[in-house]
Amino acid sequence: MRKKSVKRKPPISRRTKKKASFFSGKVLRFAILAFFVFLVFGLGYHYRNGLAYYFSFKSNRVLQKEAEDKRISDVRNYQVLDKHAGKAIGLDVSEYQGKISWKDVDTLENKYPVHFVFIRATVGNDRLDRQFKENWLGAKNNKLLRGAYHYYRPNENSLEQAELFIKTVSLSKGDLPPVLDIEKLPENQSVERLKIGLKRWLKKVEEHYKVKPIIYTGERYYDDFLKEEFSDYLFWIANYNFYREKIDEEWLFWQFTEKAAVKGIKGNVDVNIYNGDLQQLRYITVD
Repeated sequence: MRKKSVKRKPPISRRTKKKASFFSGKVLRFAILAFFVFLVFGLGYHYRNGLAYYFSFKSNRVLQKEAEDKRISDVRNYQVLDKHAGKAIGLDVSEYQGKISWKDVDTLENKYPVHFVFIRATVGNDRLDRQFKENWLGAKNNKLLRGAYHYYRPNENSLEQAELFIKTVSLSKGDLPPVLDIEKLPENQSVERLKIGLKRWLKKVEEHYKVKPIIYTGERYYDDFLKEEFSDYLFWIANYNFYREKIDEEWLFWQFTEKAAVKGIKGNVDVNIYNGDLQQLRYITVD
């Protein structure tokens, strides 16, 4: 029997892997990164005095601008308040003012008496102002006329927002009417749908407290979206422009500045003028 010839496979030659050199792949990238890190730190250390001076100079410039803005604002505040002698003057506050020492809140710019305060109570359909309870009680203890306002979120259910406000705020005799604060346009609905929601909020709150709410907004928002359809409501208008020095006859309240200083409150605070004297202001409070 003939033997079959078996072909032998040639031996497989395996190449030996080259060891990664210092300047290849990840090692090279790491070395480059480390070099730039040391370079940056080295330059920072070398020029540390110059950098410190530069950033200090920039900080001083910011502080100087803030001081100048405050000085200009103070001048306007005095002018506006002097032109409204005899009118009731008040504030509006929220958690952004932090903890307020209410026993010290008596005058504006150490000259003009503070008669009333509006306090933020609720936001949207799910949030309470963190300082509302303390501010609500503090204002009463300081014998200030007080009112509560709701910050309206256009994209949330209006009736749920009204219910949250009603659940949070208990008005007593002598308190100011409830306020609806509307400042933004909706993202997911038309302006017409927004107006329907606002009317639902206003109606539900009025039915509960037996007093017609006040609407707070900016002057442009008022002119463009609310003036015609909500003409049967009284308005509290925000306008900080220097050209305006007197309250409009149609406005119930005018928020004319957000940069006033009041003893007992840290930082700036909003100031409002009522379109009448203190006795007339008492006339619109809750019976």
